[in-house]
Amino acid sequence: MSKTQEAMELGLNGGSKHQVSGADPRQRRGATVSFHNIDYKVVQGGSCLCRKKGTTKDILVNLNGAMKPGLNAIMGATGSGKSSFLDVLAARKDPAGLSGEVLIDGAHQPPNFKCLSGYVVQDDVVMGTLTVRENFRFSAALRLPASVSQREKEAKVDKLIQELGLGRVANSKVGTQLIRGISGGERKRTNIGMELIIDPPVLFLDEPTTGLDASTANSVLLLLKRMANSGRTIILSIHQPRYSIYRLFDSLTLLVNGKQVFHGPAQSALEYFSNIGYTCEPHNNPADFFLDIINGDSTAVALNSIDREDLDSDTLTKSRRGIEEKLVQEYKGSAFFQQTKAELDRIIQGMQATTTAPSRTITYNTGFLTQFRWVLKRTFRNLMLNPQTSVAQVAVTLFLALVVGAIFFDVKNDPSGIQNRVGALFFITVNQCFSSLSSAELFIAERKLFIHEYISGYYRVSVYFLSKILSDIITLRTVPAITFSCVAYFMIGLKPTAGAFFTFMFTVTLVAYTATAMALAISADQTVVAIANIFMTIACVFMMIFAGLLVNLPSIVSWLSWLKYLSIPRYGLGALQVNEFTGLDFCGGYNSSGAPPGLKCTGEEFLTEQGVDFTTWGFWQNHMALGIMTFCFLSIAYLKLRFIRKFT
Repeated sequence: MSKTQEAMELGLNGGSKHQVSGADPRQRRGATVSFHNIDYKVVQGGSCLCRKKGTTKDILVNLNGAMKPGLNAIMGATGSGKSSFLDVLAARKDPAGLSGEVLIDGAHQPPNFKCLSGYVVQDDVVMGTLTVRENFRFSAALRLPASVSQREKEAKVDKLIQELGLGRVANSKVGTQLIRGISGGERKRTNIGMELIIDPPVLFLDEPTTGLDASTANSVLLLLKRMANSGRTIILSIHQPRYSIYRLFDSLTLLVNGKQVFHGPAQSALEYFSNIGYTCEPHNNPADFFLDIINGDSTAVALNSIDREDLDSDTLTKSRRGIEEKLVQEYKGSAFFQQTKAELDRIIQGMQATTTAPSRTITYNTGFLTQFRWVLKRTFRNLMLNPQTSVAQVAVTLFLALVVGAIFFDVKNDPSGIQNRVGALFFITVNQCFSSLSSAELFIAERKLFIHEYISGYYRVSVYFLSKILSDIITLRTVPAITFSCVAYFMIGLKPTAGAFFTFMFTVTLVAYTATAMALAISADQTVVAIANIFMTIACVFMMIFAGLLVNLPSIVSWLSWLKYLSIPRYGLGALQVNEFTGLDFCGGYNSSGAPPGLKCTGEEFLTEQGVDFTTWGFWQNHMALGIMTFCFLSIAYLKLRFIRKFT
């Protein structure tokens, strides 16, 4: 274990391997993050089909510097590479196209650095149905080592709630679209607290003021400043802060199209720009002034005799490009650049240059069972507190069962009874398939939350996958299927035997499982629910055609007939028909003169005409096929989730 990783792991325990409830803030020591020759490129417009090579775009160009304990800000215009640079420092950027090295306290960045440091994403990712305290407990249970007692974890949670000023709302739900929750500033502090649980030596924040009003943003930055003053290293990207926020910064890094134009003490930036010919007007916000210089829009940017209003777009672009090159060159010739270069030379002195690509490793502080217990508990609680996904699902199922029962009420053992039974069984099977489409948002709705928690070392992919599958199957598939069976079966008047009823219930539930697994396999790698629903609806329609009711399967041409083996409704309808029709007599009401010509008197005769195998093996092979399809679909869903793009 490297000295840096050991020091960082000590930081997880509040400065001591045996003290977790919180060390004296005055004794906390943040890490120094130095970056050396950072370049990042992406390929755009490439195509494998037409063998066309894409163009390479430079996102970050030769960035060098060091960020010490304190409040370090990264500023720049939109598209300047702020977030990309922050991701590189936090080891959350795809290593492809990345060169250079990030050092922590003069040592190589640990492969699991992203699990040891804190990272607050721009869009809040926290479970809205849980309270602030419950979210903190979840983070503490999974991110603190197993050697830490539960009492120490609770003490750390209580201390953190007080430090963040969340005592008043500690037992309030964070809030969702349907649940009224805490305010925006309190929500942002909750996200920060989720990362501070491990007492990280470095805390990264991506645009922490996004979506907040000026006053709330100021209070959040004051909180960060207090933490920075206690010795923590805080690195944040920010677009255009007000002056009261800007004056809190200890260090400032200015980027223009991925290039450095300033890196040094924030309070020295105005003097630096004044020395190179850009003077900030009185009462002007320095942050606005810097962006004006970068964009070439400031009155400090003199264009001599050229009237800016008469410039066309090409001339203006060239002018801005010239300003950009001038700013880069001025910085390279400045004393700040020389001081930074000398400091970086001292840091890397005696170290061997590495040519290996940056590695990305995820480590966990808890075992599989601990992760599974906490994630499953949170998932079930989230479902129970979301009425649109739990109560509504059962209510809609009950309503459909009553409708189906009323339409096919009390079927008779006569010719009309054959048609009504087949129609009812077909509707029930297809309804289970379409009802399972609601599982499309199972992974999509929490995609950002899952990616953030996974790469931060909360839990394994398998833990999250099993927890979501079990919670969805038990609450949203099994319970509705049982409810539907109990209501519809007896209202329709199907075969009145216990064995037939429980077989019916088992088949309906299995169809729901298989359709759900298919929906998950389709939607696991999607980002938009509407797109996933389109794909699943098309699949369900095609499967419905090959179910065996709308078209006679033996009459389908051979080059299309194989599609019937992929039809979930076909297996479900086949099993339900065998379960219902075997042993039924439809000619009992006719006299000795005989039944009408063409009428099938027994259920077995009807099944034979439909080409349904009603032997024992013919019956159970439908269930086996559904089971195999469920396993295959779930495997595809897991693999998609396992290899989902987790780095930006």
